[in-house]
Amino acid sequence: MKNRDQLIVPIIITLSIVIPIAVAVLIWLPEEYKVQIGVVDVGSLPFFHALLNFTTAVMLLTGLYMIKVNNVRWHRMTMGTAFVLSAVFLVSYVIAKISTPSSHYPDDAPMRMLYYFILISHITLSVPVLPLAMFAIYRGVTGEIQKHKKIVKYTFPIWLYVAITGVLVYVFMAPYYV
Repeated sequence: MKNRDQLIVPIIITLSIVIPIAVAVLIWLPEEYKVQIGVVDVGSLPFFHALLNFTTAVMLLTGLYMIKVNNVRWHRMTMGTAFVLSAVFLVSYVIAKISTPSSHYPDDAPMRMLYYFILISHITLSVPVLPLAMFAIYRGVTGEIQKHKKIVKYTFPIWLYVAITGVLVYVFMAPYYV
């Protein structure tokens, strides 16, 4: 087990640092460096992202229910699905950000302060979800259930919040997408 940790833990830590930095760099690319995707319609990606976040939230809640009724097999499947959906979201989100003009919430829009609170908390909490989820999955897959339970106590509510607020960000922004 110790040898496995010596390999996997540094990989998780490295991915947890490299991925957010890479995403931030790609998202903040100046407009002149944006990529042209061609015939692909990326205009529908915000809805797709909301759908991925919604489905992730459903999978997380289903996974919680499955472990409460002691159905470990379905718990693993739903939580694995939630992780895959989150990964697909991340890749698709980066593609959207590097290939389309940014949309902004108008200064005079209703509930502006609420929108920014949700957006900022969503972005801030999305960063620790990656390492938390990877460690939770790793500990669960390796059968280290006590360590898994300890980390999931923090991972689950943060991940669920990020998934739900991802949908809310879309709902707020839907009228303003270019």
